[in-house]
Amino acid sequence: MTVFGQRIKELRESKSLTQDALAKRVKMSVPAYQLYEHGKGFPTVKRLIEIADFFNVSLDYLVGRSDVKERR
Repeated sequence: MTVFGQRIKELRESKSLTQDALAKRVKMSVPAYQLYEHGKGFPTVKRLIEIADFFNVSLDYLVGRSDVKERR
């Protein structure tokens, strides 16, 4: 699992969401989301921003460039 996959899984679980529920919330297919979480796919920049906004975290945190979740 990639850092990105691990982080979105942890964030999803912290909100008690299933993969299906999260995919619906960010308006994407479940299989596409599952690829991200399992480290077999990576989102476009637009989708990455949508996921970061949904979880209210920085892009750097999502991709493993920082361990600080909060946006500055």
